[in-house]
Amino acid sequence: MSKREQSFWGWGYADKFPDDEGRKNLGSQVTAMLGFDEVELLEPPSLDDVELRPPRVEPPEALAAICSTDKRERTTHTYGKAYRDIVRGFRADFGEPPDFVAYPTSADDVRRVLDWASDEEVAVVPFGGGTSVVGGVETDVTNGASGSFRGVVSLDMRCMDRVLEVDKTSRAARIQAGATGPRLAEQLHEHDLSFRHYPQSYEFSTFGGWIATRAGGHYATRYTHIDDFIESVQMIAPAGEFQTRRLPASGAGPSPDALALGSEGALGVITEAWTRVHLRPRFRSKASVHFAEFEDAVRATREVVQSGLAPANLRLLDSREAMLNGVVFDGSNVLLVAFESPRVPTEPDLERALEICREFDGKLAGEPVHVDEHDKSPDSEAGGRWRSSFFEGPYLQNTMVSLGVIADTFETACTWDRFDTLHRRIITDVRDAMKRVCGAGFISCRFTHVYPDGPAPYYTFLAPAKVGSELEQWDEIKSAAAEAIADVGATITHHHAVGRTHKPWYKREVPELFQRGLQQVKESFDPKGVLNPGVLL
Repeated sequence: MSKREQSFWGWGYADKFPDDEGRKNLGSQVTAMLGFDEVELLEPPSLDDVELRPPRVEPPEALAAICSTDKRERTTHTYGKAYRDIVRGFRADFGEPPDFVAYPTSADDVRRVLDWASDEEVAVVPFGGGTSVVGGVETDVTNGASGSFRGVVSLDMRCMDRVLEVDKTSRAARIQAGATGPRLAEQLHEHDLSFRHYPQSYEFSTFGGWIATRAGGHYATRYTHIDDFIESVQMIAPAGEFQTRRLPASGAGPSPDALALGSEGALGVITEAWTRVHLRPRFRSKASVHFAEFEDAVRATREVVQSGLAPANLRLLDSREAMLNGVVFDGSNVLLVAFESPRVPTEPDLERALEICREFDGKLAGEPVHVDEHDKSPDSEAGGRWRSSFFEGPYLQNTMVSLGVIADTFETACTWDRFDTLHRRIITDVRDAMKRVCGAGFISCRFTHVYPDGPAPYYTFLAPAKVGSELEQWDEIKSAAAEAIADVGATITHHHAVGRTHKPWYKREVPELFQRGLQQVKESFDPKGVLNPGVLL
């Protein structure tokens, strides 16, 4: 059975890209829904259109068996999956590809690649699923990096994809870093366990990548980040092995695990970790609540999360986001509420959450859905449509680029007392930027995660592009959003990581003394500076 081919220039599987008729239909929907002028149907590239420079360095004989200089492999490891990556890929512009790709099968292989690279002054870019949207796996190491390198290697971890050990007593598992979401789930299923962490990139991103970027998962409350699951981490650095002790918790000084979490491949290569796992949920309850006013929906969301309830899903879609995702078209703001449990029925928790929503004029859309795995019921209509659009969403970016439409997202987090100011500032500044550089634009908002002390709002923006100038237009819009976020005192990223894209605002967010200390850690772990140059630091 042949392996399903992934797109060399865009997100996901190549066969998911629609034909011309499908793109024309989507283009008509975009112009009708968003009020844009007629869009242009652009021709996608073929691999034959791509011209790569020859490798500047070759893998040494001792590593040749795990390395490749294949054209497709070098092409697909040049970028991540940010808007600017997809635009360049669509243009067949792969000007700074890796010289070769290494596929380690063990921690020893990783160590040997790093030893060779340090000796030969070759940069190494760790690569999981290649789903970074912030320039985190880009192999142009001349961009923001200090020092010069003879070449660059992309270190693809996906051959290290096994669940190595399961501790059912502690309900934990030791997992290799290269396991994708589906691969991890498949192996845990054999033990009647699950890993309840589903980022939007779940199908392609890897366990190690989640740790390296402090990824956010599907839980809207309680277990919002990968941080909430990790017990210990193994990371290989040029200076040696970094292995933390496996513990449920510790008060012994600054946490070494926290040094690996969010390190983005700049300090070492994560090779495996122990993580908490869960019984598969038996009971699920869900409902969709409509609000006429966004402000009432925000207040209801805040009251639910501050009530002591811990819904698995508490995602608020403003009216434009709900329309964009095909959830509703009547101007309602929609709050999706869901609870799950492996042992305890969830109907009472859902009813308490719905009581709160009613206090803020929330109207239940249809009947709540309660599911027992022994007597499964269909999903609520709105919730089912939302989940489908959640995982299909990244594919739309491929199509939008091919229609000459700028399509991207950004996210942040702030305390509740700052949200109104932040939201107004973002909507105003991003709309102004889109009107200035594109002539028009659309922006919507949803909450991906919520905390008792604040939300994590996530914004989608769409604007007509001037073909050939898309990246300059995008840069102005993105900068307007980032400046608004920084000025209000929110974070530059809740779960997309820093990479290269967010680095200027990250430096404004964290204390200068912390940055100096982190730089010294980098120099200790990676004396030659070969690991992911230009990212984070």
